Amino acid sequence: MKLIFVYNADSGLMNTLMDIGHKAISPQTYQCNLCDLTYGLFSENQQWRKFREESNTEMEFLHRDEFEQKYGRQFEYPVILKQDQNLSPMISKSELNQIQTLEELISQVESLKAQ
Repeated sequence: MKLIFVYNADSGLMNTLMDIGHKAISPQTYQCNLCDLTYGLFSENQQWRKFREESNTEMEFLHRDEFEQKYGRQFEYPVILKQDQNLSPMISKSELNQIQTLEELISQVESLKAQ
């Protein structure tokens, strides 16, 4: 099983700079809670980095344009997908938007991996 984390943002330098600006100027309207939970303004959250580096589960992290190009599928983003024989949502956009803390995200991912 592999987990695929898809951010509600496109790849590339210009998109990254626009996202940073949006997060800094108007964080309440930023459209990627997965980004907010796992990244600060400029770098990956250290607690998140430790979690993913110590996990025994394969994880892939993609921007939405990268995901759609690689897998030829679309979902509502952000989303965390589970890939075994099929590709299916593990934590949907609406569920991600209800998560308030990184600890809660990690707990949800851990509990769902065990299923």
